[in-house]
Amino acid sequence: MNRIDRISAILIQLQSRRVVKAQFIADRFDISLRTVYRDIRTLEEAGVPIIGEAGTGYSLADGYRLPPIAFTLEEATALFTAEKLVETLTDEVNSGSYQSAMYKVRAVLRNAEKDYLAGIDSRVEVLKSRRTTQLHEGVNPMQPILKAIAEKKVVSLKYFSYYRQVHTERCVEPVGVFYLDRYWHLIGFCRMQNDYRDFRFDRMLDVKLTDENVVKQHPALKTYIDNSYHERDVHKVVLRVDKKMSLHLGDEKLYHGLVGEVDLGDEIEMTFLTGFMEGFARWFLFFADYATIIEPEILREKAKEVIDKVLLKL
Repeated sequence: MNRIDRISAILIQLQSRRVVKAQFIADRFDISLRTVYRDIRTLEEAGVPIIGEAGTGYSLADGYRLPPIAFTLEEATALFTAEKLVETLTDEVNSGSYQSAMYKVRAVLRNAEKDYLAGIDSRVEVLKSRRTTQLHEGVNPMQPILKAIAEKKVVSLKYFSYYRQVHTERCVEPVGVFYLDRYWHLIGFCRMQNDYRDFRFDRMLDVKLTDENVVKQHPALKTYIDNSYHERDVHKVVLRVDKKMSLHLGDEKLYHGLVGEVDLGDEIEMTFLTGFMEGFARWFLFFADYATIIEPEILREKAKEVIDKVLLKL
């Protein structure tokens, strides 16, 4: 990116947030802090009313607005692709709001860009997984939860605890949301459990904002995810699977952590990374008569344990 384009992009970034730190700009454009300070000075000399200084952050003076910004073809296509994802991966309310926003985006596109998107509209689809559990009827958690996060409000949550098989009502201080393996999750501080908990959207029976403010300072969502998900023991699994059987595994192998495949002729050697060895063992038994475990030994032990339990019931 040349300097003129970068300075224009920095100006757009300044308008998108109340305060933008110099380090954030440096990281985004892969430039030094010294270059950031020089670019900011260039904008100031051009008459842009920037408030702030090095070490604290920068913002635009209230009332200053850029004229409507034209999207590049690549940006318009990226937004169009995101629209397809949002329609599929979020609830009806959030999807409808995004679609409404996209109508406004399309309204400012040039005719050539509108024609381009119209030409690919029916050629891009995002399919829902057949295994995805639907949200409960009338429950659209995304908007109220995001509103609660933005306004620092406590959420009243009616929830079905799958492992305990009970319905509960609890007050939750929301930390953030994330998407993983076909499900949206809310991470929040549960006052009933006096600890942080992971709540899946599809198990929520009702979500309401309360008037109570969140006073406690919670860690960032990324901190929670790093501690909860990235520190799990991950095992490497290597299988050799009959080539004809491998064709029937479909997307299941991706869900169980497939990271590589090698064609050995009549067999496919598959390498997985998994943090749930017992679950992997149960899935392996689905096609075990057409496969061989190369490693690890613990997978053989887990599979034998499941088989022994089955034999006792036959």
